[in-house]
Amino acid sequence: MKPDRSTVESLDPALVTFDLLPNASLVRLPVVEALFACSTASVWRRVKNGTLPKPVKLSPRVTAWRVGDLRQVLKQAA
Repeated sequence: MKPDRSTVESLDPALVTFDLLPNASLVRLPVVEALFACSTASVWRRVKNGTLPKPVKLSPRVTAWRVGDLRQVLKQAA
């Protein structure tokens, strides 16, 4: 079943094109939440217990994850 246009348009562009992004690309928390189907609290809990990679701190209020690191976790889970 093909997703309707409104659903695709509401998604973060980084999530829609995740498979095309270079491993060195950075994605923000909403993309990580969607990839792993979990809440913000669960993402941070998984970072703390080591099941998700640690993010990169870009500034005091900006955190992102490397696409390559997330792909490794997804690959291991498959």
